[in-house]
Amino acid sequence: YSPPGLLRSDSIPEAGEDAAATVGMAETLSEEEQDELRKELAKVEEEIQTLSQVLAAKEKHLAEIKRKLGINSLQELRQNITKSWQDVTATTAYKKTSETLSQAGQKASAAFSSVGSVITKKFEDVRNSPTFKSFEEKVENLKSKVGGGKPAGGDFGEVLNSAANASATETIAEQTQEETQ
Repeated sequence: YSPPGLLRSDSIPEAGEDAAATVGMAETLSEEEQDELRKELAKVEEEIQTLSQVLAAKEKHLAEIKRKLGINSLQELRQNITKSWQDVTATTAYKKTSETLSQAGQKASAAFSSVGSVITKKFEDVRNSPTFKSFEEKVENLKSKVGGGKPAGGDFGEVLNSAANASATETIAEQTQEETQ
């Protein structure tokens, strides 16, 4: 005894086919019709095998032609990517998205520009404030005391530059002194 369906030679019905109808059809075919269908089946399978061999030979020939022309896989990939990118950029969705992003970039640029001008204005306001003026005067007084006979004057930027130059000069003098010892 063998379980039904395990050793059967007839085909499994395709989706949508009724299994009972397929079994019934095989039983109603005469021996002659079954032999004819088996011959046709063998012929179709042979044609499929032949077509597969022809396809493989054509693919080999194609590869040889590409090799002779100097076309390699990387070049083909680049061409495919370029073509795909051109196809994408031609779509309406890409164009709309690109326009939207461009407008957003312009708005962001304008916003950053206005933020920069606001910051510059705030620095000017701080520099013109009475507190900063008082601080600037104290730095100038300190400079005149440290600098000796030099007249007090100049703006805050000059004071900072001269202080930076003085510290740089001291550092160079210290390095020179260490090297001579």
